[in-house]
Amino acid sequence: MSEKHTETDVILIGAGIMSATLGSLFKELVPDWKVRVFEKLESAGEESSNVWNNAGTGHAALCELNYTHEKPDGSIDIQKAIKVNEQFQVSKQFWSHLVNSNLIRNPRDFIVPLPHMSLVRGKENVEFLKKRFQTMSDNPLFRDMEFTDDSKKLKQWMPLVMKNRPTDEAIAATKIDGGTDVNFGALTRKIFDHLEHNDVKVNYKHSVEDITRTSDGSWEVKVLDHANDKIEYHTANFVFIGGGGGSLHLLQKTGIPESKHIGGFPVSGQFMVCKNTEVAEQHLAKVYGKAEVGAPPMSVPHLDTRFIDGKRALLFGPFAGFSPKFLKQGSLMDLMTSVRSDNLITMLAAGVKNVSLTKYLIEQVVQSKEQRMEELRKFIPDAKSEDWDLVVAGQRVQVIKDTEAGGKGTLQFGTEVVTSEDGSIAALLGASPGASTAVSVMLEVLERCFPQHVKDWKPKIKKMIPSYGVLLSENPELLDEVNATTDRTLKLVEDQKLADTI
Repeated sequence: MSEKHTETDVILIGAGIMSATLGSLFKELVPDWKVRVFEKLESAGEESSNVWNNAGTGHAALCELNYTHEKPDGSIDIQKAIKVNEQFQVSKQFWSHLVNSNLIRNPRDFIVPLPHMSLVRGKENVEFLKKRFQTMSDNPLFRDMEFTDDSKKLKQWMPLVMKNRPTDEAIAATKIDGGTDVNFGALTRKIFDHLEHNDVKVNYKHSVEDITRTSDGSWEVKVLDHANDKIEYHTANFVFIGGGGGSLHLLQKTGIPESKHIGGFPVSGQFMVCKNTEVAEQHLAKVYGKAEVGAPPMSVPHLDTRFIDGKRALLFGPFAGFSPKFLKQGSLMDLMTSVRSDNLITMLAAGVKNVSLTKYLIEQVVQSKEQRMEELRKFIPDAKSEDWDLVVAGQRVQVIKDTEAGGKGTLQFGTEVVTSEDGSIAALLGASPGASTAVSVMLEVLERCFPQHVKDWKPKIKKMIPSYGVLLSENPELLDEVNATTDRTLKLVEDQKLADTI
């Protein structure tokens, strides 16, 4: 087994949407830097970013009820919804830049306009949704939101959901037509095609085995070339670990202080997929419901139209599953080997705190198909078992860490960036809204790891992302300008007219 040694400026681990985004930012800001990517699978976007692995379908907080909550005084807190929407607006602007610059083409391949709706049942939930609508529609980001509890209007919005539904049921929905469906697997592949044509060396079938600090402060990455059964060593001044669920193990290998006292809890997802095209064609929206009382945020049920490889599909879920793997194509030993002396207490504390989550996961795992169909029938009263199949989605690893607010072993829901003090290495951990906020998250990586360069880069960043450093929610005129530009570039305006005729 021979060895190979190379030096480069930047190493990106994992060929998913995060590395694709960071790599493209580097190429725009510092085109002369040498960038190298390592991916253990055969192609880009095949693990967490894969379209079938529930890699963000355009999370913009337009319909996700778990991004808002009612405070003790009865008012509605929409701060998380505002943050997520602002982040998605940043993503759209960067994608528009890539399209306008002919760096990627045919945006319809990865983004399609789709109404986003929130649906609730029961008098109390209807009242909550109405208050939520009143609060959100006052914000420029959500001013196009509509609310109705009128059954005739609801039948127009979601005919399949309302078909043969009991007439005495209290039910309401909100709708925003400016939502989208995003295929992050397709987008990831497009960006990597662009990067490979611009001197970025992407190494597939290469898995990172170890990461160590060298005496001069750079990082040495030990890589196994599976195709040739060879060990390689590559050094770089900056390393980004964007390996989805696999990032935690690699972060631990770095030994940096920031990697201590962090654990991970894997959760797998499952979806029902409609195989009856006649049924699927009756629904054209992304519809989010409200999680059952006591259920975790990841369990919010939704009925989604998806556009996958040019074809329209209808999915319902998620149903949680459990596997100790940290990646869909990972190892059954992943969870066990992630437990170290420094995070053992953190992990044990999380176990004690999350007995209800464990119970929920067990209940989900042992559900029969008919039990899952009963959940689906809350959305589609006439759903027939023979029209639906179960599909296993991707693995997500929720971050566990010690926090001031939650104490030892607090389970985090969201995306988290971990960086070394000197900014020479960064890792992305966590899950939803993940992919949809990729550009904002990678800009955060640049700001934290390259503060000495960001001042010089800012004019270029502003040219690519006009709202950089500005809150669109506080600048309605810029919001209108950005929306008009991105919708035109990404062909969302033209396609919306087409979607309206379907």
